Amino acid sequence: MFAVALAAFLVPGRPSADLLGHGGMVRAIDFSADGRRVVTGSFDFTAIVWEFEDQREIAVLDGHAGPVTSVAYLADGRVVTAGDDWKVLVWRLGGAAPEIALRLEGHRHKVMSVDASADGRVAVSGGWDRTVRVWDLRNGAEVRLIKTPSPVNVVAMVGAGGLVAVGGHDRVVRLYDINTGRAKGVLEGHRMGITDIAVAPDGQRLLTASIDKTLRLWSLDTLKPLKTYERHDNQVYAVGYMPDGKSAISAGRDGYVIQWDLATGKVRRAIQAHNTIAWSVGISPDGRFVVSGSSDDSARVWHVATGDRIGTAGDAASGEPKPWLQSDHPGAELFKKCARCHALSENGTRRSGPHFAGLFGRRVGTVPGYRYSDALKGRDFVWNEDTLFKLFDVGPDKFLPGTKMPVQRVPNREKLAQLVDYLKELTARP
Repeated sequence: MFAVALAAFLVPGRPSADLLGHGGMVRAIDFSADGRRVVTGSFDFTAIVWEFEDQREIAVLDGHAGPVTSVAYLADGRVVTAGDDWKVLVWRLGGAAPEIALRLEGHRHKVMSVDASADGRVAVSGGWDRTVRVWDLRNGAEVRLIKTPSPVNVVAMVGAGGLVAVGGHDRVVRLYDINTGRAKGVLEGHRMGITDIAVAPDGQRLLTASIDKTLRLWSLDTLKPLKTYERHDNQVYAVGYMPDGKSAISAGRDGYVIQWDLATGKVRRAIQAHNTIAWSVGISPDGRFVVSGSSDDSARVWHVATGDRIGTAGDAASGEPKPWLQSDHPGAELFKKCARCHALSENGTRRSGPHFAGLFGRRVGTVPGYRYSDALKGRDFVWNEDTLFKLFDVGPDKFLPGTKMPVQRVPNREKLAQLVDYLKELTARP
């Protein structure tokens, strides 16, 4: 079985780091363009917007009368959701509560997928009514109706050329011009229905996922298959390109999240992300993290380079002291974020970050037994007031490119100084 074959890739003892809040399977995931927020769509009829750096719930988008099947973050910060209720909704965030800015209505069956142009002016939706519909996101008007031979599972906008790739129940991927509605080509090779489509960053290739257990890479110049990827034990439900275009992430019924080397076809990393179906994946814009969504009602955050799970949940019953909860130090409030990923003592709960015992004066990357990312290997400085201040001033992604730490800048320099001072006070205690 695949699970046995991949045992060497797995990382034992990962802490928990879930986006918890849904009451149904997490069917869809998308990142904002700046990577600071994530939206998840669920069969509990809602979508949730999260602050990515600390997995904090920002807003619940509760407007569908059926499961949410697809989500997309727009360039202007709005969010689009599609659902089993035949509707596509455009949400405006930022106010006291999320608002439905546009209702895109016209489908006559479940809407299974929605995607948007890079400039956020046009959305495309596909459904089981065998149609693809093109929408003007300025006013909500339906500007094009494209009829397809088969119920549609997924749509994906291709570059800036006005093409949409469409996959459905009939095993083929069809290309259409959204400006004219005309068919522009067919990709044939899968043995069963198409479940997901990813477009390469350069717009020249497509990756498709299928319930035939495979991924396939296609040239958009020749409309011919380039490579087939087979390692999942069962149906593949999600696929996404990494930003460099050289590797991709897939997820499927076996609960695995797999990173593929697209040139060689080899598995770079396989993570047993869930004990049940993994329906969806979202990839951070910098390529450091993947979020997986599952039938277990959770979305989980993974560091791609190491396979480690980020943060910790369910910590309230650990029994470890939490002095920051009673402290009146002005830096204690910010430390709550640090506590999700770092224990105070060497013997504390294992988390995704190294413990803080003896932090000040400790050379970077030297906690025994901790699996550091390559970003910290070979670095030669010590943690002190200056280096810790710089870490959160410019952001971990800039200070230590490739680190496991999410983007956790503290833009208020006065509050940052208070946090560093509290860190020094807290970690000096026995």
